Formats: sequence, structure tokens, C-alpha cells
Amino acid sequence: MKAKRFGSRFIVRIDKGEEIIETLIQFCKDNGIKLGTVQGIGATNKAVIGLFDAETKKYHSNELRGNHEIAPLLGNISTMDGEVYLHIHVNLCDQEHNSFGGHLNSAVVSATFEAVIDVIDGEIDRKFSDEIGLNLYKL
Repeated sequence: MKAKRFGSRFIVRIDKGEEIIETLIQFCKDNGIKLGTVQGIGATNKAVIGLFDAETKKYHSNELRGNHEIAPLLGNISTMDGEVYLHIHVNLCDQEHNSFGGHLNSAVVSATFEAVIDVIDGEIDRKFSDEIGLNLYKL
């Protein structure tokens, strides 16, 4: 992974073979980022995406293998119990241009991944909501 800072923004490149979520979490930790947004594009050949079922309050995940374009990845950065917390959604397109989307659990870069991280000066923590079944912003 390589990165360059421009004011409150980082331009990030995650390289072939690196896992996107792990790499972004470690990057945020290393740079003291506790609040912000992330957007990116690139390619993956192994990803796990999920869909939250509001009735059962459970995630249903699917693994996608093979070449997929990340078109795009969007999400936010916050904290939960003092640790970096990423909430990332993604749209993945296969070679037939079929699109698969949802919550991104993991993705391994197959060629490159390019992201922009906008840092917000502050911190917002999350707390699990028994009613909803998700980790919500504590506002």
C-alpha cells in the first residue's frame, strides 16, 4: 500500500494481493483517522459481500470469485469501543457486466485499488442497537 496526503485528504493505492478492509483499517490506525469517508475503484478476484436482513437481524454473505471490477466502493470511517470501524458498501461487476452489491466484508486486490479518504476532524463512536440489530452512530 502507498499513500500521499493533501491537507485533510489521502490518496491511497492498495496493491495486488492485499486485502482492502484490513489494509484500510490499519491505515486509519497508523494515521490517527477516527472519522471520515472513503471512496474507491479497482479490481478484485475474491470478495465477500453481505446483505442485512432487517427482519431476522442477520447478515447473509456470499463469496464472489473471479475477476470483478470495483465500481465503486463507498463508505465511512468511525470508531466503536475506541477502535477504527469501517462501514463499506461496494458494487462489483463481472466480465458479463453483471453487478453484485452489498456490505463489503473483505476483498483481495487482483490488479490495483485506488481510494480517496476524506478525513473529518472529530470522532463519532458506534453502539450496537438491539432494536435494529446493527452498530449505529452514537449522535
